[in-house]
Amino acid sequence: MPDDQADFSSPSDSAVPGPGVNARRVLERLDEAASMELLPNRGMGRLVFTSRYGLTALPVAYKIDGGSIVLGTWDPVFDEDLRTGIAYADYQVAVEVDQIDQQAHQGWIVLARGAAHHLDTEAERAPLINAGLDPWVEDVPAHFIRVSPTGIFGVRVRQA
Repeated sequence: MPDDQADFSSPSDSAVPGPGVNARRVLERLDEAASMELLPNRGMGRLVFTSRYGLTALPVAYKIDGGSIVLGTWDPVFDEDLRTGIAYADYQVAVEVDQIDQQAHQGWIVLARGAAHHLDTEAERAPLINAGLDPWVEDVPAHFIRVSPTGIFGVRVRQA
């Protein structure tokens, strides 16, 4: 079953909401526009891809830039795994961002899929300097990847 048709409304466990939390919640499927509106201009998410070690989810800082998502990554091993070695051929990846309130048992998830385009030239990187995507550790070079989504979906669980 494709992700955007998955049935998230069926209970997966017997967790009981915290005190004072309305147990009646609804699942709302979000279209592309509503999903993108949930994403703050800058934040943290996960880059999901298949690496030499198998399926991998890497925490990344991101920034919305027009209709694309620009990621800051800092590990050269992952950078190597995200290059095809073929000019103009990019790996397909997913970017996942969420905001979950575990106490209230509500929140949202957005999943965007697209090609991972490495921003290798100074001209491509220049608009992203001081955009909050720099590594948190000194002396680790930043690497930027642009994902122009070809498919976006989101779900929100909220109180009825």
